[in-house]
Amino acid sequence: MSACVPTRPADPTRTDESSRTHPPHSPPPGPRRRFRVTGADFSASAAVFLIALPLSLGIALATGAPLQAGLVAAAVGGLVAGCLGGSPLQVSGPAAGLTVVTADLIHRYGWRTTCAITVIAGIAQLGLGCLRVARTALAVSPAVVHGMLAGIGVTIAVAQLHIVLGGTPQSSVLDNLRALPAQLARIDTAALFLSLLTLAVLFAWPRIPGRAGRALRRVPAALVAVACATTTAAAAGIAVTRVDLPSWSSHALAGLPEGPVLGIAAAVLTVTLVCSVQSLLGAVAVDKLAAAKPALRPEVRRSDLDRELLGQGAANIVSGALGGLPVAGVAVRSAANVNAGGESRNSTMLHGVWVVVAALLLVPVLDLIPLASLAALVMAVGIQMVSLHHIRTVTRHREVLVYAVTTLGVIVLGVLEGVGLGIAVAVAVALHRLTRTRITHTVDGADEAGNGGRHHVRVRGQLTFLAVPRLSRVLHQMPHGADCVVELDGSFMDHAAFESLQDWQKTHVAQGGSVEVTGRAGARITEPAAASHACCRPWTPWRNHHCDRPQPEADAPTERGGGYQLASGISAFQRNTAPHVRDELARLAREGQRPTQLFLTCADSRVVTSMITSSGPGDLFVVRNVGNLVPLPGAESGDDSVAAAIEYAVDVLKVQSITVCGHSGCGAMQALLNSPPDEGAQTPLKRWLRHGLPSLARVSSEEQPWARLAGRAPADAVEQLCLTNVVQQLAHLRAHESVARRLQEGSLELHGMYFHVGEAQAYLLTEQPDEVFDQVAPEGELRPA
Repeated sequence: MSACVPTRPADPTRTDESSRTHPPHSPPPGPRRRFRVTGADFSASAAVFLIALPLSLGIALATGAPLQAGLVAAAVGGLVAGCLGGSPLQVSGPAAGLTVVTADLIHRYGWRTTCAITVIAGIAQLGLGCLRVARTALAVSPAVVHGMLAGIGVTIAVAQLHIVLGGTPQSSVLDNLRALPAQLARIDTAALFLSLLTLAVLFAWPRIPGRAGRALRRVPAALVAVACATTTAAAAGIAVTRVDLPSWSSHALAGLPEGPVLGIAAAVLTVTLVCSVQSLLGAVAVDKLAAAKPALRPEVRRSDLDRELLGQGAANIVSGALGGLPVAGVAVRSAANVNAGGESRNSTMLHGVWVVVAALLLVPVLDLIPLASLAALVMAVGIQMVSLHHIRTVTRHREVLVYAVTTLGVIVLGVLEGVGLGIAVAVAVALHRLTRTRITHTVDGADEAGNGGRHHVRVRGQLTFLAVPRLSRVLHQMPHGADCVVELDGSFMDHAAFESLQDWQKTHVAQGGSVEVTGRAGARITEPAAASHACCRPWTPWRNHHCDRPQPEADAPTERGGGYQLASGISAFQRNTAPHVRDELARLAREGQRPTQLFLTCADSRVVTSMITSSGPGDLFVVRNVGNLVPLPGAESGDDSVAAAIEYAVDVLKVQSITVCGHSGCGAMQALLNSPPDEGAQTPLKRWLRHGLPSLARVSSEEQPWARLAGRAPADAVEQLCLTNVVQQLAHLRAHESVARRLQEGSLELHGMYFHVGEAQAYLLTEQPDEVFDQVAPEGELRPA
């Protein structure tokens, strides 16, 4: 993100002539800018190409397809899917998730028929994209998707293990496992050595420490690992099987599909399903990565899933017709594209150009790569597809059964069969949870004969028509005239259950009894609006409003003492808020605080940090003082509290970022402008405000650019000083030893923030030296200055 800011405007309130001539946000005058590739897109395309080249060859090797098929798919994925797809930053190509499917098709029908199946699957994807059903694919349970990827990963790893040991893989996982003991008895030591060398470099390269490690990590680990193995094999003269790229003149293209119609249809369905789901989920993941890059244009940060499906379909048609592997969005390459600074679809398309150049000009170099090195690379990718993070996630959400069934189904039966089993189990689990409703009945305060007392009926789970017979049976056991409490601990109640409960309640009340229906926390859910304090809203506590405060008589004097407000607020917290946060606070009490951010802001009562950052307990380590000042080291004037908090947050709590937040209408900045403290100032307030004198000097300096707010000049001198003070305090932060050290290590970030109280709008400081505060939109996007 960039903005052009004048060094020193003569008049901040002057209206620019160009803004009168051309309305805001209108296109610039003159002809449209021609196609241009930025430096960021160029460098990102090179980084993605270096990752895609070895992986494409390795995936082609794992499927048993011609090695050129991997290069064809990578080039088509970059050029066609990159140009036509709806996710500009997603990089498509041969994906590890399609390895098992493609290998099975080649084994059953041969290579030319597999290419034809890829073309038909692309046509099917075009049809799905035209029907605009892309969002429907996201309804598949994440446990099924992760289980499918884990099963494919296990299948890949077991098959490539045979090549790593110097042998040949079998057609299925079970066959590979049965053949493994015999393969271990006849290990090819040369292939094993090169494979271990590849794996060692692959896992050690990202872990090189220090500044040198940060520089070296710009080169992809996969490329370095394969290059090291290739160089070692060539230098030592090791005799191993190497890549053999035949002449492009003999490259096999797609042919007419040959085989049973039902088998071909099932194959097309499988390829369409796996390609589509993987690409759409990848597009969603890329959107999350792009959301953390505020400099990207809004149209780049949000994917059009239906268009992405159309782009993937077109890429599969072209790839299959040219004799390439099936194409899908690839998470590793997409993440590398975003992290390398890709700004548009130009980086994705340009990486496809590099693949074409390499396929035509680097064949002699590619023929030197040992197959064992590629197998080790693909085996590592397969192992990484079994994600421990995903296993912990599905376990926490009680979906480990769905995950396990899908994984085993893919390993034993195949991808389509495993996914079908996983979906069936997911539906069964959902139905089981929907129908699993517990209804209990207890009596409180009854005498020894069981008379009197209050009857409690507790419903645990979703209340649907399936539970109505049991609920009705329990409710009609209530004695006439008894006091009853019905507690509903669930998030759903259908119409049949609602009518049954309402009919019984009317009958029981008519017979002299009382009924109170409560929710999970015991709060009434059937009171009239007036009795339930409908005037309360989530923001009312910030306005010192309490519904339980007794209303004074018309002529009685009102007493609003601070002591009463404090006691009333504590009471409201214990009654309304504490039940919701008790478990989280108990966890924090056990584990200790682990905030990720030091938030330094003003002591002004209008700045509510938890509100403007949407944070909760344990998220922020907050330091507040008059004027959000950060004294320079050695100038503490007897007050080391801010420096101590910074040192504790940075060195002990290991926060990842520090934010300095100023705000509009700051009284400290007004005091600095009206009466700057002199050297003889003796009051505590004036002694403290002397730490703001550098900000005052920065505003008056002719050499420093003025800070701007969302592209406009500040409204007045106070707002200008408030903005400049944030910039100056960030400079003071960098002077602290602990902060400077962490900044040099690259493990700490500094952020500037400005909160406009009257507009309820937050602004973030862009990169120096422009000193532009950009508005944070309600949807979470930064609007360009």
